This record gives sequence, structure tokens and C-alpha cells, in this order.
Amino acid sequence: MEKFPEFELENQDGEKVGNKDFEGKTVIYFYPKDNTPGCTTQACDLRDNLGHLNELGVKVYGVNGDSKRKHKNFIEKNDLNFDLLVDEDFGLAESLGVYRMKKVFGKESKGIVRTTFLVDEDSNILKRWDNVKAKDHISELKTYLEEEA
Repeated sequence: MEKFPEFELENQDGEKVGNKDFEGKTVIYFYPKDNTPGCTTQACDLRDNLGHLNELGVKVYGVNGDSKRKHKNFIEKNDLNFDLLVDEDFGLAESLGVYRMKKVFGKESKGIVRTTFLVDEDSNILKRWDNVKAKDHISELKTYLEEEA
């Protein structure tokens, strides 16, 4: 089984979060940028369903290259109820192959490709969703988790 790499990143409050914080199951989702339409939709869907995910024993973290300040603003603006982790050098994203060349509005640039990982307490990757669609991903995620429960 593929392992999630060892990591330690700061959350929006400067607290260190890493593999040591995995309990039960953890959803770690990588998204391009705070306060953009698709990323806001995805974060708010997770926020609105966090209670249900928690009942299934699942914790949630979002990750991208934005600063603590931007994460804090995104959380406050959208009343998010989970931590966002700072990967400013894209080290974690690169190690997982989710920071790469992509086309946005016809322009090629390097960035995070929307990807979600489901990880257990031993850092085993239980499921990986690539090229996630922001709008419908929560129903796909919930269906998978409910079937596995």
C-alpha cells in the first residue's frame, strides 16, 4: 500500500500539523488557491458536511501554497471549521505529484492540481482522487466513506 509522505506543515495559526495528527481516517485535499470560486465551493461543501464526516471518523485538512494570513482570511470569510495547511514551497504537493504543469484558461503554468487523499492513522493512502471537480466532489467522497464504513 502506498504511504503518504512524512510531513510537517504549519496551519493558519502557525501550529505544526503532520502525520502524527492522523487518527482514524484523514482527508487531505490539495486545492489551487484561497478565495477563488471553485476552491471556495469545495471548502464550503466540506464545511457543510464536516459533522457527517466526523461521525464517520474522518478529519479534514486543506493544503496549498498560500500563506497563513491568506488561509486565516479564507477561513474567517467562509466560516471554515477545519485547518488549512501552508505548503509555500510546494514540497509536499510535489512529492505527491499534485504540483505540476496545467492549463488554466488556455495558459500553461505550474500549480496545484485539485487532488484528494484519504489516509489512515499509519499514513497508508486508502484512496486518491485526481483532477477533482470542486462542485460534486463532496458527494463522491461521502459515498465512498459510507460504503467503506
